[in-house]
Amino acid sequence: MDSSETQRNKCAACFRQFNKMEHLVEHMRISYHSVHEPICGICKKHCRSFESLREHVIGPLPKQECKNAFSTRGCKFCLAILNSPDARRSHQERCQFSGINAGILARLANLGIRDNLSTNDNGGARGPQVVALACKMVGGGSDGSLDLCGRVCLIDESENIIFHAYVKPTIPVTNYRYETTGIRPEYLRDAMPLKQVQRKIQDFLCNGEPMWKIRPKGGKARILVGHGLDHDLNCLQLEYPATRIRDTAKYPPLMKTSKLSNSLKYLTQAYLGYDIQIGIQDPFEDCVATMKLYTRMRSQVHKIEEFPMASDPQNRNNFASWRQSELERMSPEQMLQISRSDYYCWCLDSMQG
Repeated sequence: MDSSETQRNKCAACFRQFNKMEHLVEHMRISYHSVHEPICGICKKHCRSFESLREHVIGPLPKQECKNAFSTRGCKFCLAILNSPDARRSHQERCQFSGINAGILARLANLGIRDNLSTNDNGGARGPQVVALACKMVGGGSDGSLDLCGRVCLIDESENIIFHAYVKPTIPVTNYRYETTGIRPEYLRDAMPLKQVQRKIQDFLCNGEPMWKIRPKGGKARILVGHGLDHDLNCLQLEYPATRIRDTAKYPPLMKTSKLSNSLKYLTQAYLGYDIQIGIQDPFEDCVATMKLYTRMRSQVHKIEEFPMASDPQNRNNFASWRQSELERMSPEQMLQISRSDYYCWCLDSMQG
């Protein structure tokens, strides 16, 4: 096969080459390449995650041209490429979120509980549209391995503590896990009962809307941010619509190249530039980290599309099998233009109202 034919069958997003055009069409059908993927600022290659992009520009087997440019002009946190080394230095100082304030506030939070789940005159809870939640677990059961929520924190987008309390589990605690939780038996003796915590948090999240009425977009219900929220909500025995949840453990751009979750500790160090969960852990610190990760992902500037998801009815037939002949006549660039994402990019939250 000559080089021109090979180029014709080259994916315009990830640069994979195929022997036949039909193979490229099938690749586009299942790859869901889109403007929402992390993209190399030098060669414009699309990557499925920021970890893949990091490997592409840093190693262990990086593209040499991209590695050279990244070493002098690349931000090691957001992986953006700046115009010059001086611009990189200036940007990276702003890009790195300092952990100093978070550490001070976390220690203040340890001094007592906070409950700002107040309501306004018309009965709806005051506060921002986005909140972050984190829990710390103590152990139950005969061997202490059953996770029970012993402490919970809820913060707003400005990192103000909305709710922070020790939680009294419904069954006996057999392991307080003090080395990591800092929780002692006396902290839970007169703590807030789990049922009361559930009601306060759920009422605040729903913000006056019935659970069955909460919509994916719009409405008054708040967006809930966290890391491993399935586990936290399960331990709190709470339900909340998946369409209003933003989980940094399950967000494809923040996952490993193997599609497994990264730890919050790693994500904070790699993308925010400071360390958390050293010694006794505070749920406030986890809330701050997940909120910062969320706002960073949300602030990405991507092309605005009327129907950005592959699951949108208007996009479902873009790569339908009955269009095979038509698709094979398209150029790789044309196919990329009609390709859409298979996950909800958080940048779309910034476009809601």
